[in-house]
Amino acid sequence: MTKKPLLLIDVDGPLNPYAAKPRRRPEGYTTHRMRPTGWSLAEHAKPLRVWLHPGHGARLRALAGAYELVWATTWKDEANDWIGPHLGLPRLPFIDWPQMHGRAPRGTFWKTQYVVEYAGERPFAWVDDDITPMDREYVDQRHPARSLLLRIDERIGLVQDDFDRLAAWAA
Repeated sequence: MTKKPLLLIDVDGPLNPYAAKPRRRPEGYTTHRMRPTGWSLAEHAKPLRVWLHPGHGARLRALAGAYELVWATTWKDEANDWIGPHLGLPRLPFIDWPQMHGRAPRGTFWKTQYVVEYAGERPFAWVDDDITPMDREYVDQRHPARSLLLRIDERIGLVQDDFDRLAAWAA
């Protein structure tokens, strides 16, 4: 039996449009205050502000028929505790980055090499706000299966056209 393609999901940018205008929550989003690991009280007096769109959970669950959903975020497993419940998502597998924010080959985003490694020979779609043409080239040269690298504007987050594109690609 052929396995479904992976849908690798970043949080900050695609689900949390963190770069939207400060103090102006994007339409349809709700504000959440969180203290994930690394957001310590000693460094940050206020909890982290995260904007999430409740409709994204239903759209991602609908895609789960065609994909295996995986967190591809620096939140790692904490996305299951802090993000997933607000979106109505079950616990998802996650990429446990061997090194975060480290050196990357040939000008690629630091996640790209690990995304290719995690996917193995499986097709995958990846939504992230840091994807560049160098990442697409790297994946095209090193990944043996189909891939879709979908750069999401960190000021806007995922929109219906992105979900439509993901559904069409999986079909």
